[in-house]
Amino acid sequence: MEEIKLIVASRNPVKIECAEKGFSRVFPKSKILARGIAVESGVADQPMTDAETLEGAKNRAENAKASEPEADFWIGIEGGIAEPSSTMEAFAWVYIISKDRNGKARTASFDLPPKIQALIHQGIELGVADDMVFDRSNSKQKSGAVGILTHDLINRAQYYEPAVILALIPFVNTELY
Repeated sequence: MEEIKLIVASRNPVKIECAEKGFSRVFPKSKILARGIAVESGVADQPMTDAETLEGAKNRAENAKASEPEADFWIGIEGGIAEPSSTMEAFAWVYIISKDRNGKARTASFDLPPKIQALIHQGIELGVADDMVFDRSNSKQKSGAVGILTHDLINRAQYYEPAVILALIPFVNTELY
């Protein structure tokens, strides 16, 4: 069985889990050796635009590659906020690098409740705002806002996994990319 060495640009267990599961689904005949490392995103702790969030995911993947160059893939996952209209939406970008190409994909987005929006406008990160409003502890390393708001019908790892799979499209269709 071929081994794929995957460096996840985060120590967050949710991000490591979704990366490993997404890669396992795309490469079912390979053993995925996923490991998380702490790297800088180069953006604000709470990115507030689509572009800033994508930049954070890309920076994480590139910084992971620079830090651990002997892997096969490096993946950055960055959660962000945007206000495209009168509401505030949460989403994430996934950015994957190999030795010869890259791929990216964005999750679906969902509206945040007004209490969370107000805290974010005060400069509080989404995970901290979730903990404050919903009386939780470290929710961003568990089910996250999406899990809390869907009553765990979709947890944070499940939410990110499809974007991991979509970001791998260029790697499994090399003749097209």
